[in-house]
Amino acid sequence: MLDTQVVVVGAGPVGLLLAGELRLGGAEVVVLERLGEPTTESRASTLHARTMEILDSRGLWEGGDSPASDSRGHFAGIPVDLTLPGSRPGLWKVPQFDTERLLARWAAGLGADVRRGQEVRAVTDTGAYVEVVTGDHAVRAAWLVACDGEDSTVRRLLGADFPGHDARRELLRADVAGIAVPDRRFERLPDGLAVAARRADGVTRVMVHEHGAPVPVRTGPPAYDEIARAWKRVTGEDVSGGTPLWVNAFDDTARQLAHYRHGRVLFAGDAAHRQPPIGGQALNLGLHDAFNLGWKLAAEVTGRAHSGLLDTYHTERHPVGARTLSTIEAQALLLFGGPEVEPVRALLTELIGHEPVRAHLAAMIGGLDVRYDGVGARLPHSIELQRTGRGLLLGPADILDGVPYAPAEHWTLVRPDGHTVWADPSDPPPQEVLARWFGPPPT
Repeated sequence: MLDTQVVVVGAGPVGLLLAGELRLGGAEVVVLERLGEPTTESRASTLHARTMEILDSRGLWEGGDSPASDSRGHFAGIPVDLTLPGSRPGLWKVPQFDTERLLARWAAGLGADVRRGQEVRAVTDTGAYVEVVTGDHAVRAAWLVACDGEDSTVRRLLGADFPGHDARRELLRADVAGIAVPDRRFERLPDGLAVAARRADGVTRVMVHEHGAPVPVRTGPPAYDEIARAWKRVTGEDVSGGTPLWVNAFDDTARQLAHYRHGRVLFAGDAAHRQPPIGGQALNLGLHDAFNLGWKLAAEVTGRAHSGLLDTYHTERHPVGARTLSTIEAQALLLFGGPEVEPVRALLTELIGHEPVRAHLAAMIGGLDVRYDGVGARLPHSIELQRTGRGLLLGPADILDGVPYAPAEHWTLVRPDGHTVWADPSDPPPQEVLARWFGPPPT
């Protein structure tokens, strides 16, 4: 007997978004989280355009204040205007604890069972179900999804193939109260790189990289005095008297699972791919994984899925992850490199001044240019109609945003994640297209 249909390991933003999507699709879900209480650390704090479209499509900002947007992005620290057509152009600075609180409230309201203080000790895939052991308790489910971060316990327990390379460079960062240093965006100095951004509450996030510094093997976050010493060596400024609220180090390790599915276990977010969070792309990539997977896995466990639907999660998201890791690695080389990368940075700065290049980078950073094989682009104007998490069949008479969504006599079939799978000027989608994405018709 199963305790639930799906177990999600990890109650970070990726796991919580996935839990809500599963509930929208009618699946029973239990979320197991190691931490006893939600984090109070700001951590990943950048949400991009496609992510905001996703949150809007589920009505997550309704009844609350939507954060202010900023058109200023960057590629390897080189400024890029992220303005593009769409409902949510630019980026948003939202502390991770706010994102988690928003998603936790939504998922719980839909009936997700979130259990905290549950550290996973063992995972067994029997072929018929998955058993997860946490302390003295065991949970059986038809499927398990690991959303437990870059040091994924589930990935380690399964021994999943995780190719890539280890760290070559490191960046130290902290949220600090009680310091007064100038704001600086990716200031390149003779001995390294420095970033400082003061928030409205007076807390300053500092980030520093030292050229040539060895990358230690860490079993926990660095001490604040290590960050303060590095900051002084690079900038000449003394921040040792500040009060650290959060300290962290990230490096340029780049790895990606060979397969996002292992039997009845699937992986999403940093559990599936590890990369430095340059430009905030890591969190957004993981949220997009969850948005792609949720409706497919819900269809699978409720018996509505066409054969092969769940496998499209890997075939669609793995290439997107590989591309994102590649672009982040390019940025890491240009961001942490010394004087030898300046000619390339100068050339890239000149190229970004050309509109096609700027628009290409803005769409890539914002996650707006993703297209899957055999699947069309997202249909952004359908956001208001996606609250239920179901697909849409739009016909010639349908109106979006007060105007016809497409030319007269046009049919469009939209998946629950907003991507089009049929567009024809005269005919509705045939039964085989409907069955592929939404299962056979009820009898």
